[in-house]
Amino acid sequence: MLLRINPTKPNYDEIAQVVACLRDGGVVIYPTDTVYGIGCDITRQRAVERVCKLKGIQPEKANFSFICSDLSHLSDYTKPIDTTTFKLMKKALPGPFTFILEASNSVPKLFRSNKKTVGIRIPDNQICLEMVKQLGNPVMSTSVHDDDEIIEYTTDPVLIYEKYKNLVDIVIAGGFGNNEPSTVVDCSAGGFTIIRQGLGVLEEFL
Repeated sequence: MLLRINPTKPNYDEIAQVVACLRDGGVVIYPTDTVYGIGCDITRQRAVERVCKLKGIQPEKANFSFICSDLSHLSDYTKPIDTTTFKLMKKALPGPFTFILEASNSVPKLFRSNKKTVGIRIPDNQICLEMVKQLGNPVMSTSVHDDDEIIEYTTDPVLIYEKYKNLVDIVIAGGFGNNEPSTVVDCSAGGFTIIRQGLGVLEEFL
């Protein structure tokens, strides 16, 4: 279904409808502060497998990120981080960044890569943040964007719905998305290494 939600003042009941879908193992497409994302509750393995099938990748090889509502989730899913990294994340988030950190044993095994890392996202998007806040745990996220797709699929939720309406349970129409992904910063080995330059400019927070 296509669910229209006000991007600046999300309706609580509409968000609750999305959250109920996620808790039931549903897969949803939602806006972030960059491109639209495909995701599910990280604790629902079958939903994770559905997303992997959509992307044509094996779960153990996927580089999904976790969308959190705030930094309080860090201690649940990552190993302790140093003060410098925490201060940087506190300044840069919410924002268009994905921070790669060492994963703790609390991360579902399905998400642990050979490097045992996890990507953390806190998008500057009220729909996304309220969705995760109501759910109570992170949402797995992978971008709708694909280099082989025309750009409209990453910006116009109606076009996204036309493509994915038979593949996902809900597509949230929350305004036009950006066509540039998040900036990925690897903090897992000390220091800050930009893996992918996207919308976020890390130098503004250093």
